[in-house]
Amino acid sequence: MKNYISSNIRTLGDLLGETIVYQEGQEAFELEEEIRSLAKQWRTGDASAQERLAELMPKLMGNLELTESTLKAFLTYFQLVNLAEEHQRVTVLDKRAEEAYESGQPMDETIAAALETLKQEGVSPQELQTFFHSMEVVPVFTAHPTESKRQTIREILRHVTNLLAGINRQGILSTERARLRELLHDYITLLWQSAETRHRKPTVMDEVRNTGLYFFEHTLFDLVPRIYEELEQALNDVWPDEEFDVPSFLSYGTWIGGDRDGNPFVTVDTTVDALKAQQELVLTLYLHEIDALYELFSCSKSRTGVGESLMDSIDSDRELLDPSEYETIDRFKDEPYRQKLVMMFRRLRATREHSESAWKGDPISPRAYPNVDAFREDLETIRQSLLDNKGWRLARGRLERLIRATQVFGFHLASMDIRQHAKTHRSAMDDLLNSLGFCEKYSQLDEAARIETLTKFAADDSDHSANADQRKVGTAKLLDLFATVKLAHQAIGEQSITTYIISMTEGVSNLLEILVFAKDAGLLGKIDIVPLFETVDDLMAAPEIMKALFANPAYAEHLKLRGNKQQIMIGYSDSNKDGGFMRANWMLFTAQRNMAQACAECDVRMTLFHGRGGSLGRGGGPTNRAILAQPTESVRGRIRITEQGEVVSSRYSVPAIARRHLEQVLHAVLCSTGSRPEFDDIDNWSEAMDELSSVAWKKYRGLIDHPDFLSYFQTATPIDQIDRLNIGSRPSHRRVTRTLDDLRAIPWVFAWTQSRANVPSWYGIGTAFSQWLGDDSDGSRLAMLQSMHKDWPFFRTMLANVHLGMGRADMEIAGMYAELADPKVGDAIFGDIKAEFELSREMLLKVTGTKEILETEPWLQHSIKVRNPYVDPMNYIQVALLKEIRSNPDQADLEQLQRSIVLSINGIAAGLQNVG
Repeated sequence: MKNYISSNIRTLGDLLGETIVYQEGQEAFELEEEIRSLAKQWRTGDASAQERLAELMPKLMGNLELTESTLKAFLTYFQLVNLAEEHQRVTVLDKRAEEAYESGQPMDETIAAALETLKQEGVSPQELQTFFHSMEVVPVFTAHPTESKRQTIREILRHVTNLLAGINRQGILSTERARLRELLHDYITLLWQSAETRHRKPTVMDEVRNTGLYFFEHTLFDLVPRIYEELEQALNDVWPDEEFDVPSFLSYGTWIGGDRDGNPFVTVDTTVDALKAQQELVLTLYLHEIDALYELFSCSKSRTGVGESLMDSIDSDRELLDPSEYETIDRFKDEPYRQKLVMMFRRLRATREHSESAWKGDPISPRAYPNVDAFREDLETIRQSLLDNKGWRLARGRLERLIRATQVFGFHLASMDIRQHAKTHRSAMDDLLNSLGFCEKYSQLDEAARIETLTKFAADDSDHSANADQRKVGTAKLLDLFATVKLAHQAIGEQSITTYIISMTEGVSNLLEILVFAKDAGLLGKIDIVPLFETVDDLMAAPEIMKALFANPAYAEHLKLRGNKQQIMIGYSDSNKDGGFMRANWMLFTAQRNMAQACAECDVRMTLFHGRGGSLGRGGGPTNRAILAQPTESVRGRIRITEQGEVVSSRYSVPAIARRHLEQVLHAVLCSTGSRPEFDDIDNWSEAMDELSSVAWKKYRGLIDHPDFLSYFQTATPIDQIDRLNIGSRPSHRRVTRTLDDLRAIPWVFAWTQSRANVPSWYGIGTAFSQWLGDDSDGSRLAMLQSMHKDWPFFRTMLANVHLGMGRADMEIAGMYAELADPKVGDAIFGDIKAEFELSREMLLKVTGTKEILETEPWLQHSIKVRNPYVDPMNYIQVALLKEIRSNPDQADLEQLQRSIVLSINGIAAGLQNVG
């Protein structure tokens, strides 16, 4: 299979160059080329090139139109190169799949490979079948603001991707290739003329449409049933004599429209609007599929026969028709499948049209499907009739995939999670108990007294609606939210909202508060009440908190109704911001292991919900590798995991890449059920990690607790400009104060990524290893670390991510940003960061036995090396822009300066393929 990437990049680069010349003029094109050439020379060791590059900055600051066109050129180049790389990745995947098929051996990290592994490990079909019925794999889309591309830009790039695929199609005529190349040029022109950034922050409903609906419509609705199809085929290949019942354990969740933690724009109305939008889309997609099946199933009753149940269902549907519709239906008397499908189409349309009645609690039309089960029953009736009348080939494929889609997507599309901060619940509970005269000053009680009070209140079945008019606005809103959850269950189904997450959970009372609110709304046992442990201290305390919770009689009643299943969410972002990279990684690992043990002791089946972001500082990295690196007992086939921001776009924009991602996730989850490695030295390794992470934590806290650190961070990064990106409806700070604690983890990581320091993904590693090794005269300690790297997936994965974080960092560029700070502050803070970077690199190479960063991933090493000369100029320009805007914030060109800074942020993000 041909390698197209070089020719594609050349084609795209040539067309972009022609576009720049035509749109901006020869001068703009030549300036961009000069800047790129100088950056390339500097990267190859020409120190004078750096000086000449710096000398060009005043010229750009004196001509902001030229600055904007230069930044636009680099940004557009990376957008196009990223597409070329995606296309090449798809080509490589196709080639590997073809080679695997021809060899009869499954491709690595696929569903088939996982099943082969399980068979070799001695897992029986019966054991696997039992396991399937306990599996739960739920990726959850969040609206966390890290997707910097506008929907408009994303659509243009989708067209470019399709055109690239057409141009590279084998056997294409030269005239057709020329036509497609012209069309490609048109779209590059459109890309050039389109604004990269939004002129306003997106609303919550913009986020629902642009992420919450877009990827389901364009990728997942078709893809997920095909993944199940692939699983069933692989099961048949591995165990040809066995029959399996594969339940729908893979589904999707969403926070978009439900996550109100720190986002005042997520209200009850927006939650309802988001749920309605999801329902409308899934019903529309079902309508398209029914229409397609109508075109497909032209089977004649006189030729094949038909099932009696199908004919009975047709008669039943006929009773729902208006007599004026009989003529249309009677046209298909000899084609019963089409007859049935026409009536199903009309019932679905009635369901969509009358959904508003369900939300109001009014009776809906008898023609409307009361629930997705009734719709699925009709599809199953068609399927069974085909199977009974020599139509098994027709029953496969599209019809079976649609049946599977109803099991996965229901009438809700994706289960919406509700999330709110624990402080909001505490305030509302204080107000509620006070208004009822049950307890004054509840929030001032200690934890034991709060638990006792809530336990008694939960057992009180009296009416709690008295004095409702005396309650605070926040309390009324929270109670209205729970009433809305109940209404959503009635209008759409219980899968519409299954989970309530409590941010910053610190104790049992945080969960009992939600229990009380849920019980009052008639939701006891109807939703999962999920703690989110985010800080290092909370992660350490989590196992004991959960054991105390399970022992609480009020919560035990709820848990029994949930089948003794408990979700527990762990936060990667805030734990990293709080404790640094190594400490957060180890505390997350330890907490998982201890929580799994706590749940097992209490006979509770745990599902861990991993709040991972896209960047390494927020738990990012390859998902397959991350799942397999978890403690042996913590996955066991059950996992929820967030898909955030630019990660959603990168994983789900291209169906082939989305399929590969889901294959890798399921491969890891399936493998987690088999023989996981056991380590004789795990106690010694754990003790070493305790010591290492403690040293790393002290080093990290010494940095961020430095009295001048916040000043440095605010001046030596573009944090003050990130809010102008308008990439999310949610504010970058939880509260109006501007402390590090209030800053969300996403802009925290985003700012460090832009300045190329990447502090959250490596800082403290060097000091930890150096101090722990000491003089190590006999080399035993280094040998131990090297053994941990070789044999322990957790440790190996952690250090692989450090390699990646340090590989993307650049201290030369970070040093330019440090010059934006006060000289004394810059010398102190950046001097420490740079020294720690050098020490961390030295220690990392020693422990991993490598000679250079990313040595074991040469393709990534090469990609970073090739991209740097195109990213560096945008950093130079961004620094110059920050100097300009901060030196005179009231200047006349302020708006254009800010627009250029935002463009530079987008460009660097595209070049690094990483946001926050």
